[in-house]
Order: sequence, then structure tokens, then C-alpha cells
Amino acid sequence: MKFEIGLLLMGLFVLTFSLGASNAMAVAPPAPSDKVTVERVTFKNRIGIDVAGDLYMPKAIDKSKKHPAIVVGHPFTGSKEQSSGLYAQKLAELGYITLAFDASFWGDSGGTPRNIEVPEIRVEDFSAAVDFLSNHALVDPNRIGGLGICGGGGYIVSAAAIDHRLKAIATVSMYDLGRARRQSLGDTVTFEQRMKTLDEIGKQRTKEFAGGERRNIFGVPEKRSPNDTENTSQFIDYYRTAERGMHPNVTTAYSFTSMAPMMNFFPFAQIETISPRPLLFIVGEKAVSAYFSEDAYNKAKEPKELFVVPGASHVDLYDVPKYLAISIPKLNKFFSDNLK
Repeated sequence: MKFEIGLLLMGLFVLTFSLGASNAMAVAPPAPSDKVTVERVTFKNRIGIDVAGDLYMPKAIDKSKKHPAIVVGHPFTGSKEQSSGLYAQKLAELGYITLAFDASFWGDSGGTPRNIEVPEIRVEDFSAAVDFLSNHALVDPNRIGGLGICGGGGYIVSAAAIDHRLKAIATVSMYDLGRARRQSLGDTVTFEQRMKTLDEIGKQRTKEFAGGERRNIFGVPEKRSPNDTENTSQFIDYYRTAERGMHPNVTTAYSFTSMAPMMNFFPFAQIETISPRPLLFIVGEKAVSAYFSEDAYNKAKEPKELFVVPGASHVDLYDVPKYLAISIPKLNKFFSDNLK
């Protein structure tokens, strides 16, 4: 299959702050489509947490038949109303039943404490979404695909390795959160630095157990700085501006102690076992995260494809129309070919 090289650039941006609620203005979910209906649904995962989702249904769907469906996972610290909802809506307009959901501990889904990252449960949420779709009256349980965006991409790959009900798996701007937390973006963190961070996490856990204040990290800075890299600036543009992805459920803050289980997450550990089910990795030509998808592609077995969107950055593929005009048709062809 096709292999195209992306860019390998830059280091991870992670800033620490005390916990504080965002003052972000509310932003609407994807603008309503006259071709699609949206239904709020809730289903339980294997742990018993209520997972909230938006089910996108083509208005012209033939209710006498069963149809292919796609579960769509959002970026790390994101929500179903952002890029995952947009992709779910666009694919529903093309005839698929799609489900965008909030991961456990985030958004409208259950789970406490809030805004923590538990990779095993993030993977489980995808399988729970497949549970839901497999039991829907209009869904063909043998034609369910999965799409993960950014951090959701790493999780959908990990889920597909153990959930054979996912028949075709795609990612957009995939982020390997385990490697990113172990080595930072661009693999700039040394082993010694990682060990020091784990020492700090252990001390923080001891402190919080004794009643100390929770320490949090913001994945995206709350405000601009003269020292912002282009990559950081693009994330701020998306998450901190009402015209794009700003949402009251998303502060991008998460617990510092979540770093440890994230470091222990290896989403590609069994990626070769996904074969013969097909994999599609979509990346931006200018994406600093492209090497995550390249790594996954190299480790996966056929059938597989690494597809590069010319001129696009990591964040561009979240919502920029001229790049969605490339990624959505590519996804449509992939799922239509493989969810027959």
C-alpha cells in the first residue's frame, strides 16, 4: 500500500498550572446539517461508567435495511462537540451512521475524579461504543468501523487490536500519547528526565492522598505568549477561539498524576495483529506529529496506508474546510471499500 513521508519537528508543549475552570465562551456543536439528525445517547462501558455520545443519522436512511456505522473518538482533553463531532457529521452526510462520544472522565460522560486520563478505560470506551452500535436496529454489526482523531487515534488502534468487531480503522493526526509523555514531542526528553518526572508524580500522589491540592497540567496554554511555537499557536487558535473549537467542557486541564499511566501506554504493541483488517493513517504534510503515524504504519501489517494531506498541519485537519475536502473523501472511500 501507499507510504508517504511526513515531517518530524519540534518538542512537546506542556505547561503546569493550578486547577481552574475555563472562562471560555460556549461554542455550538457542528452547524446543523439538513442531511443529518443528531440524537444524544448514553451507554455504559464495561466498568459501569455512563458514556455520552451524539448519534448522527442520515435523514434519508432506508429504515428497512441495516447500514455501516463508524465510531469516532476525540482528541486528548477534547469533546464530542469538536473535531470528532464534525467528522461524524460529515461522514453521516455521506450515508454512514456515526457515533461521536465523550471519553470517560471528560465532557458529558461519567467518571470521577474529573479530567483524569486512564488509557485502559479510554480504550474500553471505544469497545463500549461498538457494543452500542452493534445493538442498534439500523446498524449492521458486521460493518462497524472506527476513526480516532489525535489522541483518539492511538486509542482506536489499541482498541482494534483486541476488538475484532472493528472491521476498518482510520486515524487523523494521530498522537501516540504514551510516547509523547515518555519522551515528549520529537523525543526530546531523556530517560533520566522521565525518571525524575515519575519521582515527582509519586510525591504528588502521596501529597494528594493526604489531602493536598491536586496538581494539573494544561495541554494547551490558556493565553498566548511571545515564545509560542507555531504548533502551540495553532492549538491555541483551535481550542481558545470561539470561531473554531472552544467549548465549555474543554479546558484542556488534566491531572499531573495521569502522566504515569500515560507513560505506561503503548498503543502499537499489538498493531500487527489488526491485519487483515485495514488501517488508514491520515496526516498533514506539515504536522509535527506525523512521525507517530509513520511509526504505526511501519509496525502494522498489510493492508495499510499512510496518506499525507498536502500543506496541512496537525491542527489543520481538525476543522479547516480545504483540508477536510481532502480527508473526508479519503475516509469515505476507505470505509465504503472496507465496510461492504
